[in-house]
Amino acid sequence: MPNLRYFPGKSCVITIKSKIDLHTNTFLSLKTTPVSAIRLKMQEAVYCLLDTDARFYSTLFDFNEAWKIDLLPFMEANYTQDMTLEEFATYTGRSLATFKRDFAKVSDLSSEKWLIKKRLDKAYEMLRNGKHKPSDVYYEVGFKNRSHFSIAFKRQFGVSPGGVAVSV
Repeated sequence: MPNLRYFPGKSCVITIKSKIDLHTNTFLSLKTTPVSAIRLKMQEAVYCLLDTDARFYSTLFDFNEAWKIDLLPFMEANYTQDMTLEEFATYTGRSLATFKRDFAKVSDLSSEKWLIKKRLDKAYEMLRNGKHKPSDVYYEVGFKNRSHFSIAFKRQFGVSPGGVAVSV
């Protein structure tokens, strides 16, 4: 699973983990854990989440409408991840068709073209600063295939990835 960067930050996870760790030794010392204790701990975990960040409330308790994440902030934060459009759709709470339809409302480009352009622009910047090799950049910006990356890069910028690195 990709390391997604949209939900509450590391401090949130550390806070929740420290609260859960307080009770771990108690559970480990018991041969069997009573169902009532498990229910109580689950309730405490929910309260911990709500105490840590109020944004969890709508995720945990809103059953009226399907859960969806704002597309552009999520895409901006995760476009370098090795994910397909289907995975982006799933992680934002949409089917692929709904994802594409919703994306068309917030961007002039199709979701696929936006993703490729964003990855290529990032690759160009990385190569232009001279600290990265073309053989490393394609994977770091989310391309799975070096050949596909090179062809798309040359089509967009008129020069191969190696040509950008050399001209700097």
